[in-house]
Amino acid sequence: MSDFSMRPPVTDWHSDLDHFDPNFIADPYPIYEDLRSECPVAHSDRYGGMTWLTKANDVAEAALATETFSSRRTIISEVPTDRHGLILPPINIDPPNHTDHRRLLLPFFTPKATAEWEPTIRQICSGLLEDLSGEAEFDVAAKYAQEIPGDVTARMLGVPLEDTPQFRSWLHDLLEVGPTDPDVARETTNEMMTYLLALTSERRADKNDGDMVQYLIDQRVNGVGLTDDEIARTLFLLLIAGVDTTWSALGFSLLHLATNQEDRQRIAADRHLIPTAVEEFLRAYSPVFIARVAQEDTEVAGCPISAGEWTVLAFPSANRDPELFDRPDEVLIDREENRHSAFGLGVHRCLGSNLARLEMQIALEMWMERFPEFELTDISAVTYSAGHVRGPRAIPIRILA
Repeated sequence: MSDFSMRPPVTDWHSDLDHFDPNFIADPYPIYEDLRSECPVAHSDRYGGMTWLTKANDVAEAALATETFSSRRTIISEVPTDRHGLILPPINIDPPNHTDHRRLLLPFFTPKATAEWEPTIRQICSGLLEDLSGEAEFDVAAKYAQEIPGDVTARMLGVPLEDTPQFRSWLHDLLEVGPTDPDVARETTNEMMTYLLALTSERRADKNDGDMVQYLIDQRVNGVGLTDDEIARTLFLLLIAGVDTTWSALGFSLLHLATNQEDRQRIAADRHLIPTAVEEFLRAYSPVFIARVAQEDTEVAGCPISAGEWTVLAFPSANRDPELFDRPDEVLIDREENRHSAFGLGVHRCLGSNLARLEMQIALEMWMERFPEFELTDISAVTYSAGHVRGPRAIPIRILA
């Protein structure tokens, strides 16, 4: 595990930002607020040079400018940007090559196709809640939030649920340790690819209609089927994009309800609030930011950005920008207009957003039905993940009678 305490501490967020700094991990929102008002395009020399875009308008413009800001590297790391990482279509492929790869996956994630997962999600949540029956105090992040997206992904891949702890371990090493330890990133990538290549080979030999692996095997691009390597890379992306992200968003939702009695009681009394509450939790506690690489010398809001620099689309900051949202730092579970960018913007907007929403809505609905009254027991015990996906990893709660 990387030791973040060994990294030089940040003394000026305007000129030396580091998303692995313990203060940023613990609470980035005051930092984002300061940057938006004082230095909305912030430069840091760390990781070979990076520029953070914190205002909603700047983030949106950069997300749409795919020729200027390339998606070929999306996770900031100590590996220079002139080095190419593992190609994971379609997330780190730029248009126009990106289009066919994205179109390939769209049918699997349409609203209609996503809705078919509802019985499975309900079954998963029901089993987890049954296991918690009778417990008075426990970690709701570990025993509920983290389990749901991992189990859904395992079902989607057609693999045993026993594999989900390995998924979480890989993602921790890849997203939290790997960016500052290239050896760990490389070893984890190799382990994941070995697993996914074996899974693809097994599925070719033993067909299993309905899962994502078989779906990809059956697809054609310009009349040609995908290779095992292409399928494994796409599944690799599915693991990265679908587990930690949803786990984090659901964890934030439960943490908010555990610390806000009025919102908790409103939802307990009216479950119809859950869809709008989910959108508000996604906005206020957006777990993901993404990086681009500047293809040429350019500028944003009059600030220069050098070719080859990391350019950060700080969605968590954009979603609290007062120029876009009224009362941005308040969580309004009945907020009617909510044009948040928690799932990204432009051609790379998250393909699995429908599924993530469904998982969150069902998980919260079934949780509130079983445990309508609960509270956080120790705020100092709440911990957060580091890196591009930030979410609560420990939420100790007490069930109230």
